[in-house]
Amino acid sequence: MYFVDSLNGARPEARIWNWRYRMSYVLLIVGGLVILMGGVWLLQGLGILPGSFMTGQTFWAVMGAVFLAVGGLLVLAGFRLNRRR
Repeated sequence: MYFVDSLNGARPEARIWNWRYRMSYVLLIVGGLVILMGGVWLLQGLGILPGSFMTGQTFWAVMGAVFLAVGGLLVLAGFRLNRRR
C-alpha cells in the first residue's frame, strides 16, 4: 500500500528521487563553475595567463589548486548522487 502524499498523490520514493536528480545537476553545474574559476586562478597565479593583478602571485596559484580540488569533489558528488537511486 502506498501512502498518499500532499504533492499530487506522488509516492515518497518518486519525490526523493526527483530531489536527488535535481541536486545532482546543481552539484554538477556549481562544480563545473568552481573548476573553471580555479583553473583561471591557477593559470594566472602561475603567470601563464597574463593581464591581471593575480598574474605571478603564489597565493592565487594555491587558491586555484584548492578550487580545482573542491570543484572536482563537487562534480564527483553530483555523479555519485545521480547514480544512486
